[in-house]
Amino acid sequence: MTLEADQIVERRRLKRSRALWRFGAIAALILLVLAGSATLGLSTFGLGAHVARLKITGVILDNENVVKAIDALAEDDSAEAVLLYVDSPGGTVTGSEAIYQAVRRVSAKKPVVTVMGSLAASGGYVVSLASDHIIAGRNTITGSIGVIMQAIEVSGLLEKIGVSVNEMKSAPLKGEPSEFHPLTAEARKATEVLVADAYDWFVGLVAERRKLTPEVARTLGDGRVYSGKQAVQVKLVDELGDERTARAWLAQQYHVSERLPARDVDTSGEIPGFGSTQSRALAALSVLLTGKAFDSKRLTLDGLVAIWHPAF
Repeated sequence: MTLEADQIVERRRLKRSRALWRFGAIAALILLVLAGSATLGLSTFGLGAHVARLKITGVILDNENVVKAIDALAEDDSAEAVLLYVDSPGGTVTGSEAIYQAVRRVSAKKPVVTVMGSLAASGGYVVSLASDHIIAGRNTITGSIGVIMQAIEVSGLLEKIGVSVNEMKSAPLKGEPSEFHPLTAEARKATEVLVADAYDWFVGLVAERRKLTPEVARTLGDGRVYSGKQAVQVKLVDELGDERTARAWLAQQYHVSERLPARDVDTSGEIPGFGSTQSRALAALSVLLTGKAFDSKRLTLDGLVAIWHPAF
């Protein structure tokens, strides 16, 4: 009987020990998240007063997660201002438009300032236009105001190698422009009207946001790129500088303290509002506590693009 009682006591002691270790592991993981937040200058889980730093980099595509993250900023009272960092050659017209509209919604509630990186052209400039103030580097490449649509035509090559394409369509303009035959006058006109409509929208944004006449905006919007210095001279950009310049402008114009920490906005859709280190730690904590993981969504692409590349 004594042996059996000793075994029961030992089992209970072992269970308590395991429970303590489990609790300790969870507590340590939480502390890791908090420590990472402190390293980035964040208060508890990033909920303290701060300036939200939103990065738009690379080719801009249709991305629902980015738009949702931007809209969340409008409702985040702890974000006193938004610092929009743009380093992009542009991308799809619809993707750029969606981000522009989302940033404008945020701007209706709190100040937004853009800092351009090495490249903020075409669709990247569209996004920048949504802010209240634009800052560029001396040698930032920006501008490239315009829209492009390209289609490869290989009918001559197919004829040389003896390949023909049988095509049946409901109307002459269906599937135009096509790579399988030269562009007809009717198809060219329809495509030019489509491109011109998107271009008019782009130029209209430039005139409205930069307070230029339509004539001046159209003159500047001939597709050329500008250096940061040139862009300031023609009023496409407000001033030269960097993130420190942006923080000084926020402090002067909106009394947003330069001492507030800057918090990177996570646009991955995994855990909105946290950087990658915090996302991975919190995702691990979620799996540990609930057995569930977070998921992300894919990107989409359209045909009209507002993008800068030397080949264009």
